[in-house]
Amino acid sequence: MTVLVGYVDTAPGNAAYEAAVAEAARRGEPLVVLNSPQGGALVDKALVGDERRAELASVAAAAGVAFELRQPTHHDDLAGAIAAVADEVDASVVVIGIRRRSPVGKLFLGSDAQRVLLDLDRPILAVKPRS
Repeated sequence: MTVLVGYVDTAPGNAAYEAAVAEAARRGEPLVVLNSPQGGALVDKALVGDERRAELASVAAAAGVAFELRQPTHHDDLAGAIAAVADEVDASVVVIGIRRRSPVGKLFLGSDAQRVLLDLDRPILAVKPRS
């Protein structure tokens, strides 16, 4: 089994990554990081580059966790991409980062995060960044 984390280099994404590394170390499982760029985009600022990849790998190695970064493209279905990789790696848990919301914003968690929480048939750890 594997710990899967959906990752974008943002505060929620980094909080999710930290939690995923800790969870993988606790479980003694490898970590798969899913950084899925939007298909067809000429430039995607969410795409992890070589320098950030090395930093993420270093954090995982320091925790004694095997690390793999996957960057398949998705087309308007990030939740589906997460579900597909979760099935492929037989994820024991999926870790996602979520943003803090205003009271009105709490009515709508966010389409991707909400779909992951509602649609995946495996444990999910949703992490907020510290304020």
